[in-house]
Amino acid sequence: MSDGFKCIGTIGTAQEAISQIPILKPDVVLMDINLGSDETGIDCVKALKHKVPGTNFMMCTVYEENEKIFQALTAGASGYILKKTAPTQMLEAIRELYLGGAPMSSQIARKVVAAFQQKSGSSGDIESLGTLSNREKEILEQLSKGLMYKEIAAELFISPETVRKHVYHIYEKLHVTNRIEAVNKFFGR
Repeated sequence: MSDGFKCIGTIGTAQEAISQIPILKPDVVLMDINLGSDETGIDCVKALKHKVPGTNFMMCTVYEENEKIFQALTAGASGYILKKTAPTQMLEAIRELYLGGAPMSSQIARKVVAAFQQKSGSSGDIESLGTLSNREKEILEQLSKGLMYKEIAAELFISPETVRKHVYHIYEKLHVTNRIEAVNKFFGR
């Protein structure tokens, strides 16, 4: 019911997902972790990622535990958003994922950032960050907090399109392809 979005299917079980998603070839899949069976949404992503490499998977779940988050991201999910996310933010996250970003609820992004800080014990990779402009560093800091492009734009008084361009340049300069890798590099991991 939202302009620019089209739901091409809903699937109820892990087995149906594994058989139907390669046929449907959606751009984005919102995947729950708990599918009410022995197989989880994480198992589905792991099984499907190599079959449909052009499909972006976003976990949409109630689980906020670090273990689930990292299992999902390791399995091939490019985003992780909580079900309690407001519908407008959910649509923005789907759009961001489609455009090559890696959206995460701010609570999830904070957990990812905290885990990287604990593991790395440093505040960043100075060499990589040295190539970034001050504005790009500001945007990267906002990304690390889990903010959406629209929120970053409002915070920095620039347009969402300008944020997208800066993010593109950040990814290019840091030799990364998504938010998670950029934040990872930002925290020196």
